[in-house]
Parts: sequence; structure tokens; C-alpha cells
Amino acid sequence: MDLVLDIGNTLQKAAVFTEDSQMVALLRQKEIGISDLEAVFDEFGIKRAIMSSVAGVSSNVADWLARNTNAVALTPECKLPIAVKYSTSETLGSDRIANAVGANALFPGQNVLSIMAGTCLVADFVNSKNEYLGGSISPGLNMRFSALQHFTARLPLVKPEKTDFLSGDSTKKSILSGVINGMVYEIEGFVGEYSKKYSGLKVILSGGDSEFFHNYIKKTIFAAQNPALLGLHKILLLNVPY
Repeated sequence: MDLVLDIGNTLQKAAVFTEDSQMVALLRQKEIGISDLEAVFDEFGIKRAIMSSVAGVSSNVADWLARNTNAVALTPECKLPIAVKYSTSETLGSDRIANAVGANALFPGQNVLSIMAGTCLVADFVNSKNEYLGGSISPGLNMRFSALQHFTARLPLVKPEKTDFLSGDSTKKSILSGVINGMVYEIEGFVGEYSKKYSGLKVILSGGDSEFFHNYIKKTIFAAQNPALLGLHKILLLNVPY
């Protein structure tokens, strides 16, 4: 069995995959420690591991992995199953690389836009030639609500809730309309423009807030919970032999 670690800004994930990229276990929590890894290793007999981090990881965890399995960190030096056409590849987040590889694995040889709705709203595009062309980054749902409260003198902090109106008749509803409808229009706008330019576009929506937005989006979107984890496993297969 193989272990994939995805250390994000808000959550840390550990997933167990079979050699043919079938996920058999998933752990999601604020911080994953050595005791968590020990339990996974005892249950599944992990032979290989890969770690992606955008938020930093405990050196104790990294050292423990290096001692106990054949492990690799996702870096720009890793071999990838797609060609990266990003002009500043040294600044490209490992989460975006993994997301793009996972999207390509789900729809190989097709134009695919993978949108992650989490701490940030991130879109990554891979074309039908299996080339990663980049995408977009903007503030995520909770970041937008927090920014309105933080950078103004009188606007309150509003929490996400169902919004089925266009014109807000109170400050709270105006904020809900602006943030939630704004993100929906942003997602649909990107999907529409990519669809005009790239035929047969496939669209994936994932991330912690994807379930919240799925019912709002009118475009046809494929819901995938963890394309980045799948992508990490595909990268592991290329870089660490048994």
C-alpha cells in the first residue's frame, strides 16, 4: 500500500492507495502527527509515501517518514505525467501540480478545468495534449467574508449560509449576495470562457467548500472529492519504484 500526505493551509490529509490508484482510506484533520502515521502503517503496511505541503510540516513527521518508508516530497524536480507550461514553475504550488495531475488522470487526453474551492478559489487547466497551462487564484469563501469585516470599520463578520436572492435587503444579506453570488458568477464565468476556447471541456469542482457551491452552479460539473490526492499518487508511481 502507498501513503499520500497533503498538507494544506486549513486541513491536512493522509490517504492510502493501492498500486492501481484506488483509495482505500482517508484521514482529514487539522494536524496529522506521528501517532496517526503509526496507526496507518500498522493497519495497511505502507511501502511508499509522498508528501505535498503548502503550509509547512513538522520536521519530526518528515523524518519519521524517511526512516520508516521509501518516501519522496513533491518538488519541481519530480517526474510528472503531464508537461508543465508555467512560466514561473519555481513558484508553482505543489497542491496545484497535484490537482492538475489528478484532473488529467480522471480525464486523460481531454481539456479539463479543475476548480478547488477551499482557502482560496483555484482553477487549474490541462489541455488535450496533457499540458498544464496554469489557471487562476482568488480568495476563497471564508477569506472573502473575513476580509470584508477586517478591512472595514463597520461591516460585520458573516458566516456562509444558503442564499437564494439577488438583492440583499439588509447588510448581512447584501454581504451574502455579494460573496456567494459573486463566487458563483466567477466560477460560471471561468467555465464559460474556457468552454468557448477549448472544445469538450470537462470541469471538476473539489475542495472543502465544493459541496456548498455544487447546487448553485448551473454548468455541468463533475464532483470529485480529492483529485489532488489522486494526482499525488500518480506522481508517486513515477518517482518511487517498489
